[in-house]
Amino acid sequence: MAASTTLRLNAEDNVVVARVDLAPGAPVEDGVAATAPVPSGHKVAVKAIAEGEAIRKYDQIIGFAATDIAAGDHVHVHNCAMGDFERDYAIGKDLKNVEYMAEADRATFQGYKRSNGRVGTRNYIGILTSVNCSASVARFIARDMEKSGVLDAYPNVDGVVALTHSTGCGMAGAGEGYENLQRALWGHARHPNFAGVLMVGLGCEVNQIDFLLEAYGIERGPMFRTMNIQDGGGTRKTVDWGIEQIKEMLPEANKAERETISAEHLTVALQCGGSDGYSGITANPALGFAADTLVRHGGTAILAETPEIYGAEHLLTRRAVSDKVAQKLIERIKWWEDYTARNGGEMDNNPSPGNKAGGLTTILEKSLGAAAKGGTTNLAGVYKYGEPVDAKGFVFMDSPGYDPASITGQVASGANVVCFTTGRGSVYGNKPCPSIKLATNSAMYNKLSEDMDVNCGPIADGDASVEDIGTEIFEMFLAVASGQQTKSEAQGLGDAEFIPWQVGAVM
Repeated sequence: MAASTTLRLNAEDNVVVARVDLAPGAPVEDGVAATAPVPSGHKVAVKAIAEGEAIRKYDQIIGFAATDIAAGDHVHVHNCAMGDFERDYAIGKDLKNVEYMAEADRATFQGYKRSNGRVGTRNYIGILTSVNCSASVARFIARDMEKSGVLDAYPNVDGVVALTHSTGCGMAGAGEGYENLQRALWGHARHPNFAGVLMVGLGCEVNQIDFLLEAYGIERGPMFRTMNIQDGGGTRKTVDWGIEQIKEMLPEANKAERETISAEHLTVALQCGGSDGYSGITANPALGFAADTLVRHGGTAILAETPEIYGAEHLLTRRAVSDKVAQKLIERIKWWEDYTARNGGEMDNNPSPGNKAGGLTTILEKSLGAAAKGGTTNLAGVYKYGEPVDAKGFVFMDSPGYDPASITGQVASGANVVCFTTGRGSVYGNKPCPSIKLATNSAMYNKLSEDMDVNCGPIADGDASVEDIGTEIFEMFLAVASGQQTKSEAQGLGDAEFIPWQVGAVM
């Protein structure tokens, strides 16, 4: 009975996780009974924990007792708090010899091989905007292309998508915020899931199109075109001009055909949002297993969301392939500590109210679960937001924990598939990259089944292992990369999720 109502994650833990809602008096383990109601996914103490003593989950510190806690007590925000403690970064201590698959034995998928050698999983034409002032024109062009029926004659083109945003002017023309925006735009402009790109500006903005092209060596051509509203004669004329530009791209874009490609060309963005107490137990470890499998097949997995590995970064530095890589990660952690402090915040502002309702108490607990998405292989590189990932294997990209902004950076860095775990339920979708959604628990999966692609709840239910679900996820990587629609694609999500990370003053 007790074994079926709670989950113990490590022999050294002083808390376990409720698998079901526990009523007062319900058995926990080893003769311990719940002293109060404990919701499913929340923690319950299995031994007395004195005020100030560390609370351990995953055999890691997730917080400290804010008051004396008795065995059987519900452990959450009312009696567990953050506290300072030393992290042992132990750089490279947990490096392992990764057993890579021989090239002939690597998994394959059906992808689009571009002329520059990069590989796409979708075949869109994209409309990028240099500034918010051109957002409506970009949307009008995409809308009119979709409504006109012209695309029906080009079955190999997945669609025309306008990626608009809320910045590009009223900002400094140099510095971190400007660089973030330019990397996000440049990364999408050269993304292999786009057969062609039209970039639309206003004409007088801070983020000038010519500056972007010069800074990143982008050349105009038949499949990369630019225009601005002021030169185009206004809204209507520019929309008409844009439609003609895209019509000229369609025949070439339609020539793209899928071919057999090694999984080494698959780059997956690892993401979580709307997390709960099961995230670090089911979906995140299963995604980590899939990420390990991808790495062994020569592919790349990108972990991100720096605030959501805070307190778990020492587990990543222990896997860093060099001191230089580890120090890059530590530097980003310190940047975030300074960034939040100067903006009147603190790193433990996260978890969100929804995360807490789902059983996550501190950022330490959330981060330990979130880091599990990264699997167990070596940390091969650390990158700034939207910076091109040039290393194979498991890497980290700096970003906020806000999912759309984070994924925008991961896609700009080169991800051609997104895999997103959620416990509370997130309805995120992405264009141009398909987004696979993993549910952490069966109840939420059943409730939001039209949005969830894989149910990881059977792990907590005792009906499947992490390895079982992880294998299912890896196979879905390949199927989706080959063209299988995800639930979010089937519902048409992804047109409004391009959110470059804004840093700096709005002027």
